Amino acid sequence: MKITFIRLNMFENISSDAMKPVLFGIIKNITPKKHQIDFIDERAEKLPEKIDSDIIAFSVETFTAKRAYILAKKYKTPKNIIVMGGFHACVMSDEMLNFADSVLIGDAEDTWNDFLEDCEKRTPLKKYFSKENLPLESFHEDTSVYKHKYYGVGVYQISRGCKFNCDFCSIKTMYKCVRRKSADMIAAELATSREKIIFFVDDNLFYDKQSAMQLFKKIAPLKKKWACQISMDAAQDDEILTQMKNSGCFLVLIGFESLNKESLGQMHKSANIKADYEATIKRIYKHRMLIYGTFVLGCDGDNSDVFERTLDFAVRNGIAVTNFNPLIPMPGTSVYEKFSKENRLLYKKWWISDKYHYGDTAFIPKNMTPDELHDGCLRIRTEFYSFSCIIKRLFSNRSNFSPTNLLIFLLVNFISRREIHRKQGQLLGGILNETDVD
Repeated sequence: MKITFIRLNMFENISSDAMKPVLFGIIKNITPKKHQIDFIDERAEKLPEKIDSDIIAFSVETFTAKRAYILAKKYKTPKNIIVMGGFHACVMSDEMLNFADSVLIGDAEDTWNDFLEDCEKRTPLKKYFSKENLPLESFHEDTSVYKHKYYGVGVYQISRGCKFNCDFCSIKTMYKCVRRKSADMIAAELATSREKIIFFVDDNLFYDKQSAMQLFKKIAPLKKKWACQISMDAAQDDEILTQMKNSGCFLVLIGFESLNKESLGQMHKSANIKADYEATIKRIYKHRMLIYGTFVLGCDGDNSDVFERTLDFAVRNGIAVTNFNPLIPMPGTSVYEKFSKENRLLYKKWWISDKYHYGDTAFIPKNMTPDELHDGCLRIRTEFYSFSCIIKRLFSNRSNFSPTNLLIFLLVNFISRREIHRKQGQLLGGILNETDVD
């Protein structure tokens, strides 16, 4: 059979921040050689008008769900099979079946070949459920699936799942536990990679200190430069930060989320409530690493002054990159359930609404209007990535001036500036008649 994998974009255009998707290389590796595989990355190339394949496969996140449905309608023929998986499948599998013949729920690695065998018999099931019990050591990537594309940043995954349970986060909808690769396996993968700059896509690189320290010692001799996402507890440990820097880390992504203790409590961010943010930032800068800070605005504890306070904090502390995001009620999370029960959702399903645009508010905030939340986030995003603010932040922190840090700082700031103006206000996915969706 001929199989086409499609990596989705939120919109019908090319992105300037596309990175290699790990999943399709893993699926390529476990697919029997008798099948022909093609991979199309919508974030990096224009999709064809027609696809002549027996199977078309989409990995779907909530923000790309409508795009997946639109493309499924476009490419569906009486002869082919449309299959979807990904995070969105774990909470909206019945919705997906309006457009897909089959849905893989959970990890695809332990259901993919069962699905292929059923397709060969023309008897694919509607739903395939992962047992989420395969060790990550069994997941090897075949990068030949990306042979016509070059991604400048290497993307690797050490673990799946997260030890925390934030109420706005959708990670727990897919992963009920945390599974990890060994440090030896990661070091072996990195040793054969062409890329000099690596991003670990784990939702939290740190499960415990012992495994983290072992990883850093294994990858230090490889002389790679790398970035990752870490939790607030790890960011306060000087021994961890020292080993990170010594093994090549130049940037850490941290979810500050809010400066408001009440909002942090609502999010279940216990580690953040206990932390002194400014002391933590100074500790990271002492080790000459950059910070990518994320913030969630519009929680029930937030008032209209949250925007200027958050912007001032980020600029005053010289944070290299930020996301100032409005709170998004993701399906399957306690936030979504709460707002639904309180009749505060502006859209029953914002991700498929033909009225929802990127950056819009999807619910009724408690202490501000939906427009105030939308306008406030856009205003501080725009100010943070203005030329004057980029220069101000560049010169506010001497950590920015190592060769790697300077290059990364300027690159990500100007890419982020560009992407804000390109994405903000775009209709998510395109036009979909949502009355067709259950």
